[in-house]
Amino acid sequence: MYKRAHYQDETRRLRASMDESERLRADAILSSRQRRQRLMMDLVKRQARWSNEIHLTVSVDSGRMYLERQGAVLRQIPIRLGPERSFGKAPDTVHLAIPRGTRSVEAVLSDSDAWQVPGWVYTDRGRKPPPAAQRTLTKALGPAAIVLSGGTVIYSLPTNGPLDDSSYTMPGSIRARAEDLDAIAPNVVKGMVVYFY
Repeated sequence: MYKRAHYQDETRRLRASMDESERLRADAILSSRQRRQRLMMDLVKRQARWSNEIHLTVSVDSGRMYLERQGAVLRQIPIRLGPERSFGKAPDTVHLAIPRGTRSVEAVLSDSDAWQVPGWVYTDRGRKPPPAAQRTLTKALGPAAIVLSGGTVIYSLPTNGPLDDSSYTMPGSIRARAEDLDAIAPNVVKGMVVYFY
């Protein structure tokens, strides 16, 4: 909330220093970018709807994930989206946000697979990160998880590690019910496309 108020004040200050033609040009550029982004998301949505391959679709605005093929919804899954956050100090900063566009599946993990919890997760939880060797945990992403390109993780509530908190969702990631991820896991393979819009 503080940053938003700060950005709004900064925007008002900058606009006040512009003449009328500069304000009109800035408004046209912003409008063009917003239209372009809407068009890109519409194209991603259309591409997902008619893909011949089985795929996952994440509707960010409605908080739903779908297993689909050629417009047919095979399973609808309610999800929780992690917040957008930045960690670290410039120039070594990590910015996490829910992606838009397409990603691909890099790995499907079960409860017997180990996953190295990033140090920033401990920091975000108000804990001191342990050494890297101690951050590799089994069941850290719950009974089932999907790791996507770009580092986004779709996971279920774990019973081990710093993510074991029903009120917390890892920034830049997606949390779903374990039974839903277990049900779709046999259909999810490495390289599968995941559409975010």
